[in-house]
This record gives sequence, structure tokens and C-alpha cells, in this order.
Amino acid sequence: MSEDLGISVLVVEDDPVAAAAHTLYVEREPGFHAAGTVHSCADALRFLERARAAGRPVDLTLLDLYLPDGHGLQLCRTLRTAGHTTDVIAVTSARDLVMVRQAVSAGVVQYLLKPFSAAALHDRLERYARYRASLGRTGEATGQDEVDQALALLRTSERSTLPKGLSAPTLESVAAVLREAETGLSAAAAGAAAGVSRITARRYLEHLVDTGRAVREPQYGSVGRPELCYRWTGRA
Repeated sequence: MSEDLGISVLVVEDDPVAAAAHTLYVEREPGFHAAGTVHSCADALRFLERARAAGRPVDLTLLDLYLPDGHGLQLCRTLRTAGHTTDVIAVTSARDLVMVRQAVSAGVVQYLLKPFSAAALHDRLERYARYRASLGRTGEATGQDEVDQALALLRTSERSTLPKGLSAPTLESVAAVLREAETGLSAAAAGAAAGVSRITARRYLEHLVDTGRAVREPQYGSVGRPELCYRWTGRA
């Protein structure tokens, strides 16, 4: 992984419009960059071979399963046989559960069904980044719990882990406002931008702080008590 550019991603998608959209989503995600975009199994294999030979192996591949010159799962098997370590998120319209089981067997770390929103891909990429960060150090795990927690980052949907009373769409709205802000935002400012009350915004902002995606900082004015502002950090 490049320290300058973050997690590198190869987008493999035969539909040019979808490929461009997926690449744009990746480029907008903090801590990620699109290493390239290709439209076939053969081009994906060539790209990954060149990247590895150049000493810049691709960290993650967003892989459409139905490609003009072959199936994405066969490409996964070919990559593993050739020693490539790129992780794979399957991006596909295939809902067949047999296909899902085969994808897991082929080493696919996540499975994203088309059509999907930018928020859905953001959720997968963010959890993938947290998973990599949790396993990024050297040495041994402290125990089973540490291994389970790392793997759960990939498998557990944000929607199922939100505290009671919080909703995923509102969380994404508040997070989007914070991501796009050039400086820290107060709860009132974040709420106004996201279309929710100051109190509601504060609950979501505090959740982002608790999960390591934002930090809370006092902002001092000329008079009165300092105001708490929140700033996006990107991941736990």
C-alpha cells in the first residue's frame, strides 16, 4: 500500500459508464485511489502483473463477475495460482446463492450487488480500510477476539451495528457533510447542512467520534465558552 496515495484499487468492469462511476466513487473515498480501470479478465491480469513487476501491487480489486472474455471467479482463481495477493470485492448483479458460496471459496472478501449507491460502496470500502488497519501491524494476535473483530469489520453491515435510534441514511448524510467540510463543523452547522436538528446532528457526530471516523475539538471564539467542532478523519 502506498503511504502517499493510500489503498490502491483496480476497477474491473465491462460497462464503460459503470466503470467510470465506480472509479469516481473510489477517487472520492478518503484513503483510497484508483490505480486503474480495465474492462476484461485479460486486461485485469495484465494490469496486475505490471503493477506487481513495478513493485506497486494493487491492494484491492473491484471485480465484475460477468466479463466479455471470462468469469470473474475464474480470474480470482488464476490470480491466486499466480501468487497475486490483491483482495477482491465482487461487484455484480448475480444473486444466485451458489455463486455467493463460490465467490467465498475463490477468496472474495465482500460481495456487492448491483445496482448500488455511492453510500453502499463507501460502506464497503470504509470497512475494508478498517479491516486492513486492524491487521496492518506485525506480530501475533492477542487472542481469538482480536481475529474475530478484524474479520467482523468485513462481514458486519453498518446498518446492523448502529446504536438504537440512529439510522444509516441519516448517518451517511451527516458523515457526507463532515467529509466535504474543509474545516471542523459545529453540531448546528452540520445539522443545517444535513437537514436535521442540532441535537440530532450531535448524536450522529458523537457516533462518528466513537467509531474513530471523526474527532471532537474545541473552537475558541473571542468571548464565551469554546464551541465543540467535529472534523472528519476517515476511519477507525
